[in-house]
Amino acid sequence: MDFYTLVLRKSGNYWVALCLENGLAGQGLTKDDAVRSIREASDSFNDVCRSEDDVYTAPISIKELHEFLTVEERSPCLGTYELRAVYA
Repeated sequence: MDFYTLVLRKSGNYWVALCLENGLAGQGLTKDDAVRSIREASDSFNDVCRSEDDVYTAPISIKELHEFLTVEERSPCLGTYELRAVYA
């Protein structure tokens, strides 16, 4: 894959990134830290996928995306979200 699609949101003092293609998440004190974290996790995950035959991988569902966006509240928070393409 040439790029991953990330959704970033603020959670307390941290930024959290969720990869829509593989469901991995990362966090950091800044957006760039969260992106760096998810990039490292994706690289590790891809290494495992190349070396193992039976690793489950799938894009996240709409339900999982909704849970990510509403994790701290019952309804979607009015905060700002960022959608970012991160090139592999």
